[in-house]
Amino acid sequence: LVTLFVGPTLFHMKPKEITRYVIDFPINLSRSLFGIPGELNGPEANSTNRTRYTRHSQVTVTLFWVGEKAGKDNHDISNASSAWDEEWAAHFGGVDAPNTRGANFFPEDFTPFENPFYFALPYNDFDKKGKRKRESWELVPWSGGKKWSEKESMLKNRWIKVIKDGRSAYAQWEDVGPFGEEDSDYVFGTVRPKSKSNKNAGLDVSPAVNQYLDLNDIDTVDWQFIDEEDVPNGPWKMVITRS
Repeated sequence: LVTLFVGPTLFHMKPKEITRYVIDFPINLSRSLFGIPGELNGPEANSTNRTRYTRHSQVTVTLFWVGEKAGKDNHDISNASSAWDEEWAAHFGGVDAPNTRGANFFPEDFTPFENPFYFALPYNDFDKKGKRKRESWELVPWSGGKKWSEKESMLKNRWIKVIKDGRSAYAQWEDVGPFGEEDSDYVFGTVRPKSKSNKNAGLDVSPAVNQYLDLNDIDTVDWQFIDEEDVPNGPWKMVITRS
């Protein structure tokens, strides 16, 4: 253990903890003293939101859509609702069937109320009882970026960049999957997906993303989290989901 003196306070810390403390202390102290917006409000201060987001390479990606009926391809799970929205199909404005694409890769039959460029990753920040997982404060890189209401997911509506053969699409996080919701080591880390289904699928994308990137129903892509202010203009910004 190493002893640190900070004002009148005595801290005993392990050597591997010192670097993180030295980085975080000036930032957290300034927030405390001067009320800088975006103060951390989770059980633990999170420094990972100041690091670069990991690029996940050659991840198997599969196709899913709002309103998809339960069947063998999706393990008998209906997508009329999502992990965070029991009325997902109604709030979206209809069934986002993959064979009905119109201009800008939007559904041909209706104008959606929410972004048709969406995706799912296998982690949920709420447990089965609807309570936020304590671990999520430390796992989610942007957890300290704002104050979150009790029922507000820290994941819903976040953006990723999806890359295939040098072409990129951008999408918002609207559901959990494929095939799991506890794979934090993959989603926020550097390991491969735990999933054993559909060639170890680790990402679901909407028909708009699928067709924009000219993907097969099962394909491989690279993906990376991206902050909204860094998302370039494109069809994915014509309707942005805020709910």
